[in-house]
Amino acid sequence: MRWKGNGMKLTFFGANRQVTGSRYCLEAAGRTVLIDCGLFQERPFLERNWKQCPVPPQSIEAVLLTHAHLDHSGLLPRLVRHGFHGPIYTTGASAELAALVLHDSARLQQEDLEIKQARHQREGRLSPHPYEPLYTPDDAQRALGLFRRVAYDQPLKVDQALTVTWHDAGHILGSGLLEIVVREGERERHLVFSGDLGQWNTPIIKDPTLLTRADYVVMESTYGDKDHDGAGTIEEQLARVINETHARGGNLIVPTFAIERAQELVFYLGRLTRAGKIPHLMVFLDSPMAVDATDIFRRHPECFDPQIQALLKQQESPFTPPGVVFCRTTDQSKAINHLRGSAIIMAGSGMCTGGRIKHHLDHHLERPESTILFVGYQSQGTLGRQIMDGAREVRLFGRMRPVRAQVAQIHGMSAHAGRSDLLRWIGSLQAAPRQVFITHGEEEVSLALARELQQKFQWNVLVPQYGQAAELP
Repeated sequence: MRWKGNGMKLTFFGANRQVTGSRYCLEAAGRTVLIDCGLFQERPFLERNWKQCPVPPQSIEAVLLTHAHLDHSGLLPRLVRHGFHGPIYTTGASAELAALVLHDSARLQQEDLEIKQARHQREGRLSPHPYEPLYTPDDAQRALGLFRRVAYDQPLKVDQALTVTWHDAGHILGSGLLEIVVREGERERHLVFSGDLGQWNTPIIKDPTLLTRADYVVMESTYGDKDHDGAGTIEEQLARVINETHARGGNLIVPTFAIERAQELVFYLGRLTRAGKIPHLMVFLDSPMAVDATDIFRRHPECFDPQIQALLKQQESPFTPPGVVFCRTTDQSKAINHLRGSAIIMAGSGMCTGGRIKHHLDHHLERPESTILFVGYQSQGTLGRQIMDGAREVRLFGRMRPVRAQVAQIHGMSAHAGRSDLLRWIGSLQAAPRQVFITHGEEEVSLALARELQQKFQWNVLVPQYGQAAELP
């Protein structure tokens, strides 16, 4: 595929009027590159994962990966399976985290397929899909073999016409926002892809980078219509939930994203315990991927903010406070449910769509003394969203289960920027961009942010549909 028109063409193949499945195709100067290649995780859009990539994989010169989260990287093995063989560029930390994410995804898909197939056989019904995983561990390994590491703030020349620079997005370890410069003769255009933007002044990693120039901007909008609730600091909210659950004699069950959120929680729990604001409880990080991700964090101090850098200089690790048990094996995970007394159990997946958290929910959904605590975004249609929204019963392991546990949410503990942070980030541009595209948000949220930008800056703003193409003159 070679774009023959004047200027550039940008086509939106994911995260359009919905949150997951980030995937954009840029055609410029006779070249085709893909920005992200993510998995769709909202239930109404899962069918898209099984369809052929809308761009012929053999025609793609390179993939530019903003960060390792599954909704940005999770279809890379399938892309490689269908014929892509070019380089996948990303930061060193993202490359290491992506290895965990993609191998874990391939394994979980295989396990879930086997469970579903066995259940369907018992029930005497057939799946509308063939009994095969979306991709295999071998596909994931082949994709990882194509990764090429880049450094922050160092321009990468993809070819003579295309240069890309990764800047810190402040979202998760290794996350980047992309500044792409396209040159055709004497002409030069700057495109900026926000990827996922983080908040300012969060622990562990650095703040998002502010850019001053962009002709075209593709910007996320996960929390584009609201700021994170400031009802008490994160530590105050967390201490309150822990103490109330402990007083009832229950366990605290935390669906946890293995990357960033798990490490932040461990950091906060360590501080609260040392300050005497919560009792000394057993804390289980029941996620092999989160344990491995924590090891990767230790290897990338260049991504840390000054507060964590100072702790490291004092020989104090923010990732291994006393009382935390790292669980790798299935037997270690099962043993947690035989313990007496209150404990804090963190397990993946963060939206309760798979993994060990579902087994802990199986033990605690019907216990009024326990608490299910949500600390991150829950996409529409996921089990986590249903529980967080107050469903009285949910489907778990093929049958309906009543929800009797307490349900709580920590406000402000998000890897995503809120509305004010998004406005701060894009407001740093010194001149109006030619066009802003709003992506990576539920439809009403993306539209709300688009209206805000139009009213505040009088800019051209578009919320593209899935599959919509825009010519960039």
